[in-house]
Amino acid sequence: MKPPIGPATRLCMSLAARPGTFGSRFHNHLYDALGLDFVYKAFSTTDLEGAVRGIRALDIRGCAVSMPFKEDVIALLDGLRDSAAAIDSVNTIVNDDGTLLGYNTDYSAVRALVEPLARAPFLLRGSGGMAKATATALVDAGFAEGVIVARNPVRGQALAAALGCAWQANGDGSRAPLLVNVTPLGMTGADADALAFTRAQVEAAEVVIDVVAKPIETPLLRLARELGKRVVTGAEVAKLQALEQFGLYTGVRPSAAQVAAAEVYALAA
Repeated sequence: MKPPIGPATRLCMSLAARPGTFGSRFHNHLYDALGLDFVYKAFSTTDLEGAVRGIRALDIRGCAVSMPFKEDVIALLDGLRDSAAAIDSVNTIVNDDGTLLGYNTDYSAVRALVEPLARAPFLLRGSGGMAKATATALVDAGFAEGVIVARNPVRGQALAAALGCAWQANGDGSRAPLLVNVTPLGMTGADADALAFTRAQVEAAEVVIDVVAKPIETPLLRLARELGKRVVTGAEVAKLQALEQFGLYTGVRPSAAQVAAAEVYALAA
């Protein structure tokens, strides 16, 4: 068991427009299992600059960054590391003695999950920070003939051009063996019943990836399973990216059994 919370306890946190429970439960479960004097808390904010100043001022060890802050936070940091620098998207801040460095563990999580898949053309819906990480991971892993589907022409075309992909504003008439949703469509709330791709597109696909972590089974994934397609869930992405964050914050690598237990606990909420 970890020590009682006290002056020496290190705080980690997350910033999101719609905070979830996965990260808090995953990290705090591992702190308990490993006896680490850490605590993790999810936050939302309407003052991103003030929140980042607080990370530095209060010596908060680490911060996960979710929609819609993954790009805007870059200007507030002291530097970028690894893939964050290449794709201009940050999902993790590490505070090293007052120096705030940005990382992107979304990229490495997606890259690991798509490695076993057959290389094939893909349709990816989305153009934000998570879409950048996901699309870049696919292209770097050898997936070619990608199409970025995004209603925002400026962001969509910029992402497509950067990766050598095509761009479509709607994309409902297109087909591809790999479908990837990187939008809030299917997430709890106003978009809970929305399908990121049409039934015809899912019928024509072989693999469907949905990075939405809650609910675990989005409408898109339920349809894909009904049609016998291979799926990759947002929960799988969330686990791998959170595990890398955990290592960056604590310097500790949990066992596979500890990670599995933390995942089950995190998804039970």
